[in-house]
Amino acid sequence: MDPQPPEPAPDAAAPLVIKILIAGGFGVGKTTLVGAVSDIQPLRTEARLSDRSLGVDDTSGVDQKSTTTVAMDFGRITLHDGLVLYLFGTPGQERFWFMWDELASGALGGVVLVDTRRLEECFPAIDYFERRRLPFIVAVNGFDGAAAHDAEKIRVALDIAPDIPIVQCDVRERSSGKHVLVTLVEHVLTLTTKPRRATGRSAVLATGRSGGCSPP
Repeated sequence: MDPQPPEPAPDAAAPLVIKILIAGGFGVGKTTLVGAVSDIQPLRTEARLSDRSLGVDDTSGVDQKSTTTVAMDFGRITLHDGLVLYLFGTPGQERFWFMWDELASGALGGVVLVDTRRLEECFPAIDYFERRRLPFIVAVNGFDGAAAHDAEKIRVALDIAPDIPIVQCDVRERSSGKHVLVTLVEHVLTLTTKPRRATGRSAVLATGRSGGCSPP
């Protein structure tokens, strides 16, 4: 009798893949964060700012920025065996907000990056996540020269619920960016174990945020 070939080893369990959005205002560090933590060469869709953008794109506070994301940034990071995050950085400028719904499809959570020197620029991202009941955390990117602020003072200024984590970070550092993502995953897992309810601005989002615009 001919020997039987050995049976192939069973496939390892497929990893759990989670889609995450990285949002925030123009020039807040979304592209940098995705690039710093990604295990692969990140996909970027950047275009150079030109004279045509004057009067259209608000570059106040980020005068040295020469490019802008026009579609998305994409990266991937394996947090540990069996858990992979797909990272989608959203365009920060208002004229590209129409793409947010497409990028948000299937996402389980989001990071709102904040520059405390231009706090109002993160409001549209917060409004967007809250209207869609998409779990999110706030990550304060510590720009050189920016004053440090207590997390609870930032919470009051942003008018967000007390259970939304606020973390300090330096998006240029992989370990710092990874901590942000771990915090988001832990927050999402916590929310799956308790009932969701409208809190803070979530209960009054029909009126929007103090005269500002937000993505659709």
